[in-house]
Amino acid sequence: MKIAFIGLGNMGGGMAANLVKAGHEVHAFDLSPDALARASDNGCATYTSVREAVQGAEAVVSMLTNGAIVDSVYGADVIGQAPQTALLLDCSTIDVATARKVAAAASTAGYAMVDAPVSGGIAAANGGTLTFMVGGDNAAFARAEPILAAMGKAVIHAGGSGAGQAAKICNNMILGATMIATCEAFAMAQKLGLDPQVFYDISSKASGQSWSMTSYCPLPGVGPQSPADNDYQGGFATALMLKDLKLAVAAARDAGSQVPMGTRAEELYEAFAAAGNGGLDFSAIIRTL
Repeated sequence: MKIAFIGLGNMGGGMAANLVKAGHEVHAFDLSPDALARASDNGCATYTSVREAVQGAEAVVSMLTNGAIVDSVYGADVIGQAPQTALLLDCSTIDVATARKVAAAASTAGYAMVDAPVSGGIAAANGGTLTFMVGGDNAAFARAEPILAAMGKAVIHAGGSGAGQAAKICNNMILGATMIATCEAFAMAQKLGLDPQVFYDISSKASGQSWSMTSYCPLPGVGPQSPADNDYQGGFATALMLKDLKLAVAAARDAGSQVPMGTRAEELYEAFAAAGNGGLDFSAIIRTL
């Protein structure tokens, strides 16, 4: 397929490269010349504007920073510029309301669209092992699935428009709160005289087990390789976790849902980011404990 890819940052760059590896013709755009150069090295054709990139596209995939940018890019440069037959796939993590607004605008203009945020981080984006949570009707999902499968290990239909975003922010609220609890437990275990590796060996096989522990342990030298073993560089930045927690707490407020753990996680990550740690992996919050 001829696929336009908009947004070639830490996640989008690897995703676009995997579409090329799957045999697709990828027309890429980003505001960063360095990102465009990397995309070119990975086999993408690069363009100087979104409108140029989407010309003649059979699908448009976007990985953008926030809802305002998604709304602007689709409203000004994708809808009405890409062929009406093109499938639109937004993989950004944004608020549910904006996802539904953009999908409605696309539908009114005759396009099929899905919201398909991801879980897995930079390594999974590069390795093609992302999990996609997809919102949209059945027909749009059926068209989107093979495109997303070229970039991920799991593609799950969450429901109608906006459902993918709802699943993503609920999932990452669990992740943020669980990581803090995992960090607390490791710090406490050490102060109680437990060896971190021994505690890991016990808890990873007991009821305290979680992804934050067994796949992403926040202590260096314990468990599988994680950003903790690289001085908390790479991985999933604290600033991005904070963004997702803010989206989750705002959505909970709008829905009348009580999320005390999610709210406290947002407060702790906000303080951690404000102290100059926004670029560190989110597991680095163990340093505050």
